Amino acid sequence: MKMLEMMGVSVVRDGRRILDSVDLSIDEGESAAVIGRNGSGKTTLMRLLRGEISPYYDEASPAVMRIFGEDHWNIFDVRCRMGIVSTDLQAQMGGETRVSDVIASGFFGSLDVFRGMHVTDRMLSKARDAAAMMGIDDLLGRAAGGLSVGELRRALIARALVTEPDALVMDEPMTGLDVVMASKFRSMFDILIGAGVSLVVVTHDLADIPSRIDRVIMMKDGRVFADGRKEELLTDEVVSGLYDEPIKVERDGGAYRMRLRPCGGGCG
Repeated sequence: MKMLEMMGVSVVRDGRRILDSVDLSIDEGESAAVIGRNGSGKTTLMRLLRGEISPYYDEASPAVMRIFGEDHWNIFDVRCRMGIVSTDLQAQMGGETRVSDVIASGFFGSLDVFRGMHVTDRMLSKARDAAAMMGIDDLLGRAAGGLSVGELRRALIARALVTEPDALVMDEPMTGLDVVMASKFRSMFDILIGAGVSLVVVTHDLADIPSRIDRVIMMKDGRVFADGRKEELLTDEVVSGLYDEPIKVERDGGAYRMRLRPCGGGCG
């Protein structure tokens, strides 16, 4: 089964196509990285997955978008099967909400445990297990507003994992992390993939891509620019074309980095 299937999907805003006739599919159980510069369409793709927006409807050529094989889906069901962690979501968390409630809120698709929501013993047990997996079980009684960026990011990942989702989508997962914490997160993502979690990482930076992700989907100007194996696409030539800048790609084992190449008068 396909986790995501898109055929001819466009998103139009203020008369401009943010996504333009995108064909894309990701198999259930598959991990991939979606990369591209700011404004390439990555965030719009995330909003489609979250159900915040719908594809543009063209009566002459209707688009097809299926999530877990369904043309029509319940957003709550999708959020249980597809855990999403984003900087937008993180910006809405904090204050006096306890970390335990942040994690348990994943069962309800909310941002807190509100009055009328009943957290069962089974839910509490799963929340503790998810916290332990993320190494924050000692923070469960803390207020989210007092956490570091890395600690809150771990709490949100635990929140996404409590429903045992079929996939985990990470939007710009390293934003705000120092180089040491970013390295720890990449290692943690590799562990999750090894444990059978399907991981989709959406990023503008090659350094964010976990070693165990092999497939790279490149977005540019609202279209799929390239789609294939990491080793084949993460080259100076392809990445320079993606970013419209002279890029040098460096590899260290399974990790990649990029930097601008000095032109020396030969660019342009």
